[in-house]
Amino acid sequence: MNNTIRELRAERGWSQVNLADRLEVSRQTVNAIETGRYDPSLPLAFAIAKLFETTIEAIFAV
Repeated sequence: MNNTIRELRAERGWSQVNLADRLEVSRQTVNAIETGRYDPSLPLAFAIAKLFETTIEAIFAV
């Protein structure tokens, strides 16, 4: 699944570790989501959208 997490994270100057800490997941999880190797659970997708103050649809493209 394509997503804009890397771009959103970069706009805020956050590292993968920083984002992982904010989401309470591992850096490896953030990397896997950014590279499309892992689709987040619905609760995690909502947490990502809330953190970036946008919608799930704006972050994840099918």
